[in-house]
Amino acid sequence: MATRLARLEGADQYITQLAALAHDLEDHKLDATPRIKDWLERIGVAANVVDEVYEICSSVSFKGALVPDDMPSLEGRCVQDADRLDALGAIGIARTFAFGGSRGRALYDPSDAGTLHDSFEMYKSKSTGSLNHFSEKLLLLKDRMHTHSALEIAAERHAYLEGFVQRFLSEWDALD
Repeated sequence: MATRLARLEGADQYITQLAALAHDLEDHKLDATPRIKDWLERIGVAANVVDEVYEICSSVSFKGALVPDDMPSLEGRCVQDADRLDALGAIGIARTFAFGGSRGRALYDPSDAGTLHDSFEMYKSKSTGSLNHFSEKLLLLKDRMHTHSALEIAAERHAYLEGFVQRFLSEWDALD
């Protein structure tokens, strides 16, 4: 998706692809051990490109609903948009419930209205039901896209998420 957006938006494909490949290497949800720069240097990436890719990677992740997420480069905007598009739509739904299940989280907690986190520390420390994550992050992503191409894709995927949430809640409340 990052490559597709880079092509559509006129971004540097090499930098975009490197950042897309590397951005989850230091993800706080998986393993935040520093390894991006080492990997890029080991595969022979020029020092100036290593710095640019690292800067993109350190800024890609969602850090909370009320946390600014400025991304200065077009390549970074393509990678961040692609990362967010992965969280939307059918695959985004599957990923959300798979991740929640792997962490022993409830499918849904009706007593939790969701939180719009104003700091990364608050966002990463909160453990919420999988469906609750939709209001805390997923349903906010459409309006945080940077590129025109991603906005078009996000609109359809966002609508799919909204329909899923409505259906889930209807079944949860035995209203269907």
